[in-house]
Amino acid sequence: MSLEKTEIVRARDVMVKVVSIDGMATASEAAAKMREEHSSSLLVDKRHPDDAWGLIAVQDIIRGVIIPGRSASEVNVYEIMTKPVISVPADLDIRYVVRLLYRAGIRRAPVENNGELIGMVSLASMVLNNKLFEA
Repeated sequence: MSLEKTEIVRARDVMVKVVSIDGMATASEAAAKMREEHSSSLLVDKRHPDDAWGLIAVQDIIRGVIIPGRSASEVNVYEIMTKPVISVPADLDIRYVVRLLYRAGIRRAPVENNGELIGMVSLASMVLNNKLFEA
């Protein structure tokens, strides 16, 4: 399918699984989980129902641990994560997802369906997804 066809590709069609971590985990534990899960980011769990989700990405570890020369085993995820995060509805047309991420200056966002996180989209995952570029 190509973008010119009438079938609309939605956020749910190109999302990948959500991998999460607790905010009290260390940056070292986050990096290990990223390696284990082959992921460049992790969703940071809410502390309570009214809380917002956070996100920790490789760039956060670089900016918050490596560049300042801090010990990854002494830095907690909550200290270097991005919070709150922008989430996108599962049914949102992929063209609007790309526009939103690009204009907000972010690379990834959780996908939400009825208040529940069901996946993650990133600019890279959208470009690499075959559904968008099939002949």
